[in-house]
Amino acid sequence: MTAFYHVCFVVPQLEPAMRDFTLAAGVQWCEPRTHRLGDWDYRLTFTRGDAPFIELIEGPVGSPWDASGGPRFDHLGFWTTSLTEGAARLERRGFPEEFSGCPYGRAFAYHRMDSVGARVELLDLALQPGFLETWNPGGSPMPAIDETAFGERG
Repeated sequence: MTAFYHVCFVVPQLEPAMRDFTLAAGVQWCEPRTHRLGDWDYRLTFTRGDAPFIELIEGPVGSPWDASGGPRFDHLGFWTTSLTEGAARLERRGFPEEFSGCPYGRAFAYHRMDSVGARVELLDLALQPGFLETWNPGGSPMPAIDETAFGERG
């Protein structure tokens, strides 16, 4: 079962993208953070407030968030109650896995949606409390899990 909670753009630099989103849409941002996955150091931030969030990622060349070709819409993010089952369901429906964080100890996976030139990201629901503590302290609860998303029921 899944629940939509963010849209992500990869960008060459966070600060200009944050500025432009603020000017265009009036959003406010959390302080950017630096993370490491494998050999890649990357920066990211989320909008303040409640879901759905906007995520911006500044990643190095060759990483899953490589923006050397310019900024782009990258993915829609969904919480899932089972990463294994959700990933298998997307594979069966023709959305191949493009990258998995699991070999790096991170419970997420990207699946290609070629019809829109972007990805679907599935994140294990067990990560949600840490996400909320980091990016949305004191905010509203996340959306309920949707049993109909990705044809999970019926």
